[in-house]
Amino acid sequence: MQALSSVRANAGQRVVIKAQTVRASRQCLTVEARQVRGGVGLMGTKAGMTTIFQEDGVAVPCTVIALESSNYVTQRFTKAEHGYDAIQVGYKVVKEKNIKKPERGHCTKAGTPLLRHLKEFKVSNADQLDGYDVGKEIDMTDLFTPGDVVDCSGMTIGKGFQGNIKRWGHHRGLMTHGSKSHRQHGSIGMCATPARVLPNLKHAGHMGYDRVTIKMLPVLLVDTKRQAIVVKGSIPGKRGNLIEITPAKYVGNKRRELAPAAALAYKGAPSEETLEDVAEGPTEESRTALAEEVAAAEAEASS
Repeated sequence: MQALSSVRANAGQRVVIKAQTVRASRQCLTVEARQVRGGVGLMGTKAGMTTIFQEDGVAVPCTVIALESSNYVTQRFTKAEHGYDAIQVGYKVVKEKNIKKPERGHCTKAGTPLLRHLKEFKVSNADQLDGYDVGKEIDMTDLFTPGDVVDCSGMTIGKGFQGNIKRWGHHRGLMTHGSKSHRQHGSIGMCATPARVLPNLKHAGHMGYDRVTIKMLPVLLVDTKRQAIVVKGSIPGKRGNLIEITPAKYVGNKRRELAPAAALAYKGAPSEETLEDVAEGPTEESRTALAEEVAAAEAEASS
């Protein structure tokens, strides 16, 4: 008897696997990370959004990802033994009472502190895992520098059970003139032929709390003082949401051409700058220089 089972893997991904359901003898299910990343990444916590000002006065919206604790390598997977190359990374140190015994033993065996979150980062080339031994603490400055392009993954904000208008953007009916259909769904199929509801019909249901990856986000700042990474734009979830940051995975030649342009969208902040330095806004000197450039451009255009 074949059954579809939805399980949560160590990598934090919701995967649907086809498992054999045997009543007489139970069989173990093997769950593995199937998404190949652009490289080894780490986890952080979404702290919120802010604005960074460039030297020319342009305001850049960005998201701050804070590292509440270090990331540690808790397990390694090899193609010869497990069928794929990956490392398991743990994040967020917790008290012993707040973690289950199997996970406690797993962290103790790896020689790391007790960690709440365990994720797998699967790579296509085993050379990308060189230097990541079990128990090693991952330094964010070794992985990311200002100007790099990354992918950020997380769970979106859950909206609960929503109707078809909010969930799918359907039009509503008339609110006046004797209309009896205001926000109802309407027809869901034909009565005679084929006399059934067609698959994939857009209906009311659960909205949000989906795993989403935002691709090609430039890294604006790596603040070692506050242990934070600042990326351009928005990322999934609300404040306090768990975020996975990995090097951007390029697909095709077009993506490779767009990567440098995405990194140059921000002129880049030196690594020794902090979030306070770039969030203070343009200085008086930069404002004066910008005004002089604008005046020169206007004079040249008028002539």
